Amino acid sequence: MELGNIEKILEKYFEASTTVAEEGTLREYFAQDSVAPHLEQYRPMFNYFSIAKEEKYTKQVPLKPRVNYYKWLSVAAAVVLTFGLYFGKEYQERKQAEYAYQETKKAFELLAENFGRGTEKVAYLKEFDQAKEKIYNNN
Repeated sequence: MELGNIEKILEKYFEASTTVAEEGTLREYFAQDSVAPHLEQYRPMFNYFSIAKEEKYTKQVPLKPRVNYYKWLSVAAAVVLTFGLYFGKEYQERKQAEYAYQETKKAFELLAENFGRGTEKVAYLKEFDQAKEKIYNNN
């Protein structure tokens, strides 16, 4: 390989405009034992790329699906919140109905108590009517 050609390809490589074939040519050149002394500094880089290209990952990767607990936690929180709102509203309505019942019961008791007093007064009116009738009949 011509040294001038290698230098041109090397310039294109650093400008990121080389083809795959030209990069292969550079790897082949720097894999040789005889490299120009002023290009010797690039040899470790291209040798590393050649070695790294051949490396493979051999460790087993477990393909066990992971459960996303945060997603399920948010779903559970939404369900609890929904049930809480529904049953909380039902509980509040039941408490309001119970309170209304207690207040109505108090009002009826007060009414019954006052009604009892009123019937006692009506009994006095009957006695008054009877006395009045006696007076009118005697006259």
